[in-house]
Amino acid sequence: MFRSLDNFLGRLVPFVKRLPKEHKFAVEIRNKEWLVPKLADVLGEYSVALTLIDQGWMPRRWEMKDKFDLITSDFTYIRWLGDRKGIEEKTRTWDKVIVDRQGDLSEWVSLLKKVHDRQIMILAFANNHYAGHGPSTVELFRRLWGIDAPLAVHGPQRPAQQSSLFD
Repeated sequence: MFRSLDNFLGRLVPFVKRLPKEHKFAVEIRNKEWLVPKLADVLGEYSVALTLIDQGWMPRRWEMKDKFDLITSDFTYIRWLGDRKGIEEKTRTWDKVIVDRQGDLSEWVSLLKKVHDRQIMILAFANNHYAGHGPSTVELFRRLWGIDAPLAVHGPQRPAQQSSLFD
C-alpha cells in the first residue's frame, strides 16, 4: 500500500522507464484522490495510458473530463467493472442484463467519440459485474456508438515467442 501519490510515483517512474518501447502499457488507478494532473503528466511523459474504469466508488470520467486530459498515450483502455458486491446481491448467473447501464454507456459514447476524433485507439473490457452480462454490455455500447454489424470474434493472436518485460 502506498501512503501517497508521490510515494506511488516514486516507485512507478523507475518501473515505467524500464518498459520496452515497442509495447503499449496502461496503469489502472483505484484511488480517486490520485486522479490529478500530476499523475496524468507522469503517465504522458512515458506514453503509458491511464486506464479509465467505471466502478461505483470512482468518479465518472465525464465528470472529470474538464479537470485534466484523461488521455496520456496514443491509446486508451476502458474497463467497465461495475459494482461487484451490488450486482452479486441480485444475481450469480451471468447470462442476462441485470442492471440497465444504457445511460452510463451513452455518456461513455459521448466521451469516447471525442477521443476517437483525436485518432486515439480505444480498447475496452466489460466485466459481467457491470450490467450482469459482459457481451450484452459490448453489444449495447456498439449500438449506441452506431455500429450495426455483428461483432467478429477472433481467437487470440500469440507471438511465436513471448517476450519478457525486463530482458
